[in-house]
Amino acid sequence: MNLFRKLFTTALFLSVFVQVCLSQETVTPKLIWEINKIDMGTILEEQGPQVAEFRFTHTQDSLFWIDRVWTDCGCTTVTYTEDTLNVGEEGILQISYDPSASAGFFSRMIVVKGNLMGTQDTLYLEGTAVPFPQDPDIDYPNQQLGFGFRQQKVNMGDVFTNEPKIKNVEFFNFTKETLYPDSLRFFGPDYIQLRLKQDSVQANERGLIQVIYSGADKNDLGFFEDPVQFSWSDSLVVQWDVMANVFEYFPAFSKEDLGVVPNLNISPKEIDLKEISAGSKKTETVILTNRGQKVLEIRKIQGNCDCLTMTMPKKEITPGESVELHLEFDPSGRQGIDQRNIYVFSNDPLNPVQLVVLKSRIK
Repeated sequence: MNLFRKLFTTALFLSVFVQVCLSQETVTPKLIWEINKIDMGTILEEQGPQVAEFRFTHTQDSLFWIDRVWTDCGCTTVTYTEDTLNVGEEGILQISYDPSASAGFFSRMIVVKGNLMGTQDTLYLEGTAVPFPQDPDIDYPNQQLGFGFRQQKVNMGDVFTNEPKIKNVEFFNFTKETLYPDSLRFFGPDYIQLRLKQDSVQANERGLIQVIYSGADKNDLGFFEDPVQFSWSDSLVVQWDVMANVFEYFPAFSKEDLGVVPNLNISPKEIDLKEISAGSKKTETVILTNRGQKVLEIRKIQGNCDCLTMTMPKKEITPGESVELHLEFDPSGRQGIDQRNIYVFSNDPLNPVQLVVLKSRIK
């Protein structure tokens, strides 16, 4: 009888425990926010305060209202829905940010507290504030046909294939013309687009050109530098070089799949040729092995110099298989300590880009 009671008690405990766990997993937040972080992008000081809007839905049967809102900076002011909300009704929180309060990247925190227990949420506002230049000729030294830029080239940084990368490039209009978005003409590859963000940019005013780079449309991987041109008239043609590192995007996968997905192992990853002559080419072999349980695909092999030649017999490596990657280095015209980098792009989701280093001392 005692054994029966123990078994019954244990079963009852497990049943209650499972129900509690399930109930915890299905708890609905009291407030559901559409988003909890907004990136305002680049804000010019002369544009004045900019407004971001957060929206939420009240999910509880009890009446709800916003009781208090805190911000971590006097540069932000808040207005919000002050009405009492029933279940299913929506509310709005508007944050106004003053870009004259700081320079460079900013990240502001907003805490929202409601009348119900457990309704205290944190929101974030990010962006980059750019102060008005004291001397445009100094601050925008790279000038072309009346347009001034801070840098000679546009560096997009890392671009992934799952979504376009967007960057705002600041410029100063030294011309006497007023610039409009509809008049902007772009000459470049299809995977790069340009847009003027403002409705207009007057003479002696600053503007923002939005550069949009699509890694998927590029349909290639590695480092690229693309020359582009744009103009507002036939006599005002500006030339840029747009740089980007394009990488393939891989979604997250479970720990159980860690030993199943393609897994690229490279050996060796560093080769020291020691002292070599500038007049003789050197060849080396690197072994690529697939330690996963799915086919490994070598997407691309890219060196950082035309002096490198890379060849391999196949680009699909079955599970457990090894393939030789042949490297040839031509040191002609070089002298002293030298390092060449070879980048191997594959469908290994954990390490999609791996580096092989080739060192030497050329005499």
